[in-house]
Amino acid sequence: MSLTSALNTAQSIFNNTGTQSSVVSNNISNSSNSDYVRRQAMITTSLNGAQVVKISRAQEDALMRQWLKASAQDSGQQTLLSGLTDLKSIMGGNDYETSPATYLKTFQEKLQAFRTSPSSTIAAQSAITAAQDVANSLNNASTSVQAVRQGADKEIGTQVSTLNTLLAQFKTANDAVKSATSTGGDANDALDERDKILKQISSIVGVNAVDRSNGDMALYTTDGTVVFDTIPRTVTFVAQDTYTAQTKGNGVYIDGVLLASGTGSTTSSQGSLQSLLQVRDDIAPKFQSQLDEIAKSLVSMFSESDGGTPATTAPGLFVWKTSAGADGDVPTTPDVIAGISATISVNTAVITNQGGDPMKLRDGSISGLTNLNTTNSSGFSDNLDALFTKMNTAQTFSSDAGLSSNVNILSYAQNSLGWLEQYRSDATTASENTSAALSRSTEAYSNETGVNLDEELTLLLDIEQSYKAATKILNAVDEMLKSLLDIAS
Repeated sequence: MSLTSALNTAQSIFNNTGTQSSVVSNNISNSSNSDYVRRQAMITTSLNGAQVVKISRAQEDALMRQWLKASAQDSGQQTLLSGLTDLKSIMGGNDYETSPATYLKTFQEKLQAFRTSPSSTIAAQSAITAAQDVANSLNNASTSVQAVRQGADKEIGTQVSTLNTLLAQFKTANDAVKSATSTGGDANDALDERDKILKQISSIVGVNAVDRSNGDMALYTTDGTVVFDTIPRTVTFVAQDTYTAQTKGNGVYIDGVLLASGTGSTTSSQGSLQSLLQVRDDIAPKFQSQLDEIAKSLVSMFSESDGGTPATTAPGLFVWKTSAGADGDVPTTPDVIAGISATISVNTAVITNQGGDPMKLRDGSISGLTNLNTTNSSGFSDNLDALFTKMNTAQTFSSDAGLSSNVNILSYAQNSLGWLEQYRSDATTASENTSAALSRSTEAYSNETGVNLDEELTLLLDIEQSYKAATKILNAVDEMLKSLLDIAS
């Protein structure tokens, strides 16, 4: 080896170790950054010696696609579970202390006590108070269900705005990747940034990423709707200011295509947006319908009739308001009356502090149509017996509410709680599964693309040894040159 070639070799080693040290240092400084993909200086050997030809990025496209899918599924499942937990909280704690079923059971007990002691003013007042508790629980539950829907609607608006912002940022990063790729520049930082944004997008709406020439990438929803293709597609949504049982939420449109809501306790949602739509438009409205069916049944069950042909009926113990604010009649429709649970109340004719007489419940004279206690007997209990029997008699409920119709009202109210709890329990199990799947995907992806400090530090030691070897070559060449100069002199 000539002195010139030895110097060239040393210079090549210095250049290579400098580049390698820079790459390893960058890896180490980003070891805690989950959005950073490990770099490696690729060295090749030719007639001109060893040299760094490129900085390679340890990207694993298959693992990335699997991570995006797991992330979208977990985000959707966790969002659904959060909405179901909010609905459960409306009913109180684990014992459902504030649920209509709890207050209905108490009311039934008070009604039983009243029919046993029909002359007792205290028993009458206790039954009326228990009836007020039932009505108030239905009112509060209905209001809270609509608050959950409104909260979901607001969150949808926030996430749509965030999604549009992320898509704009994705275009900037994608353009940077294409520019660097076409000019032969370093696209690694731009790729990291694009992947980071892609991860955030997938948690809102599940997407399939399609690689194209020149480093370009296009995004599509799982059902094929274009989300990004050269330019971001607009995501639109109009939020509602207030929610009632009659309110229908607006849809989310991606590039003019309606985004479907999720279905099932193990939700089909890909991303949080579809689960928010599921809570707002499916689960909460169905729970609202169950509350409305309980209220409708109460109004009908405790209504009063004059016994004529044809009979004239009117609401008795329980009354309600229509959506227009008018006093409601005795419900005759087999369908759900949307929002009746929000307006049901106890007739003022039996409320003492409003000038009413609780004994009218005993006598069947609340509406003023008739008085069943014609002899004004203090021991009259026929009407109370009939009302108690009705509460234990199977009723017909609308199938639109999603529950069995051939049960009594207390069983129906308890079945409503069971429906919600079963839905939440199944969603909890599914959320544990999606969380575990995401954890495994994250670990697999990180193992392939993340920075391992032990490996980097070991590599740094190897680079140091290469640097030392280069210095020894340089020192040897220096000694030889000195010897030659000494001979020449």
